[in-house]
Amino acid sequence: MKQFQNFEEENIDYWTGRTDGYSNVNQEELASDQKMVWSRVLAKKITAHFPKKTPEEIRVLDIGTGPGFFAIILAKMGYQVNAVDYTASMLEAAVQNAGEMAEKIQFQQMNAEKLDFAEGSFDVIVSRNLTWNLHHPEKAYGEWVRVLKKNGLLLNFDANWYRYLWDETAQQGHEKDRKNLSTSDVRDETEGTDVAAMEAIARQTPLSGKQRPEWDLTVLRTFGMEAKADPEIWKEVWTKEERINNASTPMFLVEGVKKDA
Repeated sequence: MKQFQNFEEENIDYWTGRTDGYSNVNQEELASDQKMVWSRVLAKKITAHFPKKTPEEIRVLDIGTGPGFFAIILAKMGYQVNAVDYTASMLEAAVQNAGEMAEKIQFQQMNAEKLDFAEGSFDVIVSRNLTWNLHHPEKAYGEWVRVLKKNGLLLNFDANWYRYLWDETAQQGHEKDRKNLSTSDVRDETEGTDVAAMEAIARQTPLSGKQRPEWDLTVLRTFGMEAKADPEIWKEVWTKEERINNASTPMFLVEGVKKDA
C-alpha cells in the first residue's frame, strides 16, 4: 500500500491514476448528445446573466477542468476560456481532448484553493464535481469569489457524493442504487475505479459529511454573494446511466452572483 505525506499527495495520486478512465468518459460526452445538453444549459445561464454581451466578450474560468469537457464546449461556443486543474496528467488529457481548440484555451496547473489570478479577473466561473473533493472548500469559495468581477457569475455543479459514508439514510439510498444498477441495462460507473481508495479520500474531505447545497449557500453568502440553488438540475443534464447509478445523490447547481460594492 502506498504511503502518503499528506492529503494533497494522496488526492493527486488517485486522480492521476483515474486520468485515462475519466478522459474516456469526457470523450464519450464530447461525441454524444451530452455535448449539446451541457452547452445549452451553460449558454442559457450565461446569456441570461449577460444579455448584452457576446461570448467573445466574456471571460470564463473552468476550475477543476479534469480532461477538459467544460473548457472545450465553452471555447467552441466562443467564450474566452481559462481552465485549471491540480493534476498534471488531467491537463495533458484535456489538451489532447481539445485538439485544435487547445490553442484557444489557457490550460494551467493550479490549486482550486489558491488561484494565481488577480482579483476581479473573470466574468464567469464554472465547475463540475469538484468542491466535494476539496480539503478546504470554504477557502476555495473565497478564492473563487475573489477572482470574479463585480456582477460575476458562479455556476457550480456538484452532488452529495459519498455522504453515505456518514449518514444512515444516505447509506440505504446508496445500497438501493447498487441493487437497482445490478438489474439494469446500464454500465456500472465504478467499474475500473478503486472505490476503496476514493472512499478513503472522501473520509478526509469535509463536504462528504455536509448537507448540500445548503452548506454552499451559507458559505457563499458570507462572502457577499447572492446565492441560490437548483436541486433538480440533474433532470436537465444527466443521462439514463447517471440517473440509475446515482439516483440517491442527484446533481444540484449552486449559482452565485458577486454583488456590486
